[in-house]
Formats: sequence, C-alpha cells, structure tokens
Amino acid sequence: MSGFCGFSGKNKDCDVIENMMEKIKHRGPDGSATFLGESMSIGYRHLGVTDMEQPIYNEDATLVMCLNGRIYNCKELREELIESGHVFKGDSDAEVVIHGYEKYGDELPKKLRGMFAFVIYNIKEDTLFAARDNFGMKPFYYTLLDGEIVFASEIKSILEHPAYFKEINELALENYLTFQYSVLEETFFKGIFKLLPAHYLKFSKESGVNLTRYWKAEFAPLGEASLEDVVSEVSGAVAESVLAHKVGGNEIASFLSGGVDSSYMAAQFGERDTLKTLSVGFMHDKYNEVQFAKELADQLGVKNFDKIISDEEYWEVFRETQYYMDEPLADPSVVPLYYVSKLASEHVKVAFSGEGADEFFGGYNIYKEPLDLKILTDLPRFIRLILGAIASVLPFNIRGKSFFIRGSKSVEERFIGNAFIFSQAEREAILKNPQGKFSPTSLTGKFYDEVRHLDDVTKMQYIDLNFWAVGDILLKADRMSMANSIEVRMPFLDKKVFEVAAKIPVNYKVNQTATKYAFRMAAKKVLPEESTSRRKLGFPVPIRVWLTEDKYYNIVKEVFVSEAAKKFFEIDKLMDILDRHKSGKADYSRKIWTLYTFLVWQKEYFE
Repeated sequence: MSGFCGFSGKNKDCDVIENMMEKIKHRGPDGSATFLGESMSIGYRHLGVTDMEQPIYNEDATLVMCLNGRIYNCKELREELIESGHVFKGDSDAEVVIHGYEKYGDELPKKLRGMFAFVIYNIKEDTLFAARDNFGMKPFYYTLLDGEIVFASEIKSILEHPAYFKEINELALENYLTFQYSVLEETFFKGIFKLLPAHYLKFSKESGVNLTRYWKAEFAPLGEASLEDVVSEVSGAVAESVLAHKVGGNEIASFLSGGVDSSYMAAQFGERDTLKTLSVGFMHDKYNEVQFAKELADQLGVKNFDKIISDEEYWEVFRETQYYMDEPLADPSVVPLYYVSKLASEHVKVAFSGEGADEFFGGYNIYKEPLDLKILTDLPRFIRLILGAIASVLPFNIRGKSFFIRGSKSVEERFIGNAFIFSQAEREAILKNPQGKFSPTSLTGKFYDEVRHLDDVTKMQYIDLNFWAVGDILLKADRMSMANSIEVRMPFLDKKVFEVAAKIPVNYKVNQTATKYAFRMAAKKVLPEESTSRRKLGFPVPIRVWLTEDKYYNIVKEVFVSEAAKKFFEIDKLMDILDRHKSGKADYSRKIWTLYTFLVWQKEYFE
C-alpha cells in the first residue's frame, strides 16, 4: 500500500510537497519520490509490497500517475492491454492502471476489481483524473484553494499546504453526534472534501472539479432459489476471491477473532502450515475472543499470535489513533484494530481482514428487526402511529416501550445505519451552536429512494454499505493498518463476491434461525459448527465498565469541563450524561464515548 499527495499551481517551493509527504510517511515508510511539473506537484510514499516505485509514466511520458491500492484483475487487464499494443516495463498494478487509462479513459474505474485510489495527471492538457474504488476501501481527499486543487490520501497531508487555513466544520460535528462518524462529503475541516466511493474526479483550471458516480451496488434478491444452489455459489465466490487476493507473492497473515467471518477466511486460505493468524482481546472475560480464536487456530492447524490489551494500553494509545483517523471516529474498536495491525507488522506486510461480509450477506443483528417488528408493521399505519404515540409518553423503564415506538415507524424513519447515537433533538439540546441543516433521514433519504422497491432487510444493507461501511468500518481498517505500515486486504468486500451476494433471497440472509444464513451454511463446509454459529461480537470493548470506574470517569470528566468543551457543548448536559452512567441509572456509554472522542480529536488537531 502507499500514500500520495499533490497540488496544482506554479509553486516551486519543494518544501511544500516534502512536508505533505512527511505527514503520510507511515503509509509508505520504504521510500518516496516526486513529480514536479510546471503546473502540478505530486508526491508518493512507497510501502515495499509492490515491485515498482511511483510516480510512473506512460510510454511517451505524457501521463504521470500514483496508485494507492491493489488491482485483483490485473493479469486479465494486462493481457488485453498488451494485445492492444501497450508496452510494460514490469508487472505492477500501477502500470496496468496507467495503460488502462490510455485505452479506456473515463471508463477505466468500471473495469477495475480491487481497492484503489489513484491520480493521473495529463501533462500536455494540464488536467487531473482521480478515482476511488467501488466500496471506498482506499481514501482520497481534496480541496480547492484560489482555483487550484490540493489532494492527498489523508487530510493531515493537505493541512501542510501553506494556502489552507485550518477551521473546524461544525456542521460535520452536528451530524457526527448522530452517526458516530463523519458522514458528510465535506469533512471536519472546512473546505476539505472526501471523494465518495465509486466516483471519479476531473479537474482543470478552466472547469474546476467535476464529479461522476461510475457504479453503484445494485441488490436484486431472487424470489426463489434452492438453499443448496445459493450456498454453492457463495462457497465458490469466497474461494475464488481469497485466491485472487493472494496475488503479489508476499507472505500474508490473517486477522482472527473467532467469529464466522475471520474464521471462514482463515479456513479458506489454503497453505495452513505457513499461515499466521492474529488475535487481540481484553482482560475482561466478556470482552475477550482470543480463546475462541486460539481453539480454532489449533483445529485448523495454523499458527496464532495474540495480544491482550490492558486497560492502560487502550487509554494510552487512544489519542494517537484519533490523530491517524484524521476525523473523529467514536467506534471503540478502533484501538483493538490498531493493536492487531501492530501485531501483524511484527510478522508480515500484508494481512487479510473480514470486512464486508455483514453488509453483503446480512450479518448484523439489527437486520432481524424487520422480522421481530412484523407483528406491528403488518398493522395499518394509523394504528401503529397511535401505539407509538402512547408508548412514547410511558416512563423510561417500561418494558416494550422501544418496541412499540420503533414498530410505529417505517424502516426509512427508524434506521440510519448501525450507529444511532444522539437524536436530532438531543444533539440540538447539547450543542452550543446547533446548525440544524440536515436531519439524519434527509441524508439517508436519497439512498432509500434508490432501493424503495426492495424489502426492508435489503434496504438496511444498502444504507450500511453506503454509510456505516464507508464512514466507520473501512475508514478505520485503512487508517489503523496504515498507521502500522501494513497492507490489509478484504476478500469478502469484492465485486465478484457482491455479484453473488446481491442475488441471495432475503430468507437466506436473515431468518429466525440466524443472520447471514447462507454465508454460515457455506462456512460450515470448512469450519466446525461452533465457529459458524457464534454470535457476532466484533472487537468488543469494555467502555461501559470503564466509565463507571473513578479512574476513567475522572479522565473523561476533565475533558468534559475543559475550555474546548465549553466552546461546543452545554457542559451541564455533558456532566449529567456522565454522572447518570456512573451511578448506573442508564447506559450512556456510547453517547459519552462519542462526545469524548470528538474532544480528544479536537485537542489533537486544534490545540
């Protein structure tokens, strides 16, 4: 993997591009190179997984390119390009991309199977083309400054450009409080934007930035299909994808939690005598899956290396993880992912991880909600609304209150993704300067419109694939692996796997028996029963417990009453949430963690 950065304009101060590159050195500690043109400067940091350093040029040196990522259909595309007359100097993915752009132009991103973000600068025409992969595995950020573009793999690199003035985007903060991650196209830094997944960008000084969406995930569940056929297709797609992701000749390790996703991936890997699996957990029994992982590793005959994270280690490294994230992410599993990546870096430069299986195959427990609520949602809407209104005025601790309230709403009203932290009313009450520009449903609404013809479970998958996966799951996977200078590949999150997953009937995804049912049935072919039926945990972290202890309560309290907190929040409301959690009146751990994470991040970048 790698990182790149650059800017247009006639600035000849080499220190600018060098400073920008230095900020992303962790993405590529094995070398660096630059292109310094008349109207464009590009810098590249190299991680020694591929055999060709960048930037690279086409045959007549009219195009220069940097690629961050991995192309899994590289061999097939290369053969097509050679037949078309293109000359290759090596066998790198980057050469396939630059020659592919010569042949296919704007259509190239549609043809790529992989994880990628790349930039191609046309020297003769003074134009820039950039693209990001289908699912958003690799990042790309940009801003316009006096008509010139500045871009990078990470925001912290853009902050080094002398023309950018750093200012916090309070609109991003407001929506973060609901989603627990940065959900808007404009980031927490005013004027800096993320290129969305499955989009490409074209820039020229005459036209500025133009964005195009080149692909979207289209679910089309079959009405009827035999379970045997579906399971067979899933098995074949997973096996083929794991094989495709083993390209490059590097030694590969695999993250292993003990859950079905990582277990299936490890079992499908092949060379078990050389495979290293990596696991992390906590000293708290309820938050430790290491034993499950070790038992499975023994059953599969693969090596397992583990790390038990102490409470102190978690809190000590938390601020550092938020620096690497660029924007605040209140998912507590960021830190375990940091440590398992760090563990991997002691053994390999490439690791497999199980992201994508839940979104593709229907794995989150919340996806069972449409089944659980069916007794209510089958009622006429006006009756559901009456029941919901009655439930809403009942005391807080009345059993079943939430069931009737959620059952009174459509899936479009109640589901914005795997995280829903502060409601719109709650965040307006706690913020000093509420912006009030977007409601959560206004952000998800256009995506629901795209799948309005589908069932509720598939709608939820589509929302998570476009929100939760991009803003949380894939962002932390990229940042925490790159913070430790390793390349993480995700065989489940693959175009060909999605083609199979998109057709699975809803009852083979989620039913009363299990979530991602067909996927588990496929995994049973290579795994013991207990590994395929284990309930999803996903790097569980004991923040709920910590925040009732004096030591960690006081750490958070100090941040909650700081001058920075007073600038953004109503302090008395922050302390009320913290105190109510500590006294055991309610579990406010996720709300507290969302607020605390932002303030830690804000201190890192603005103080």
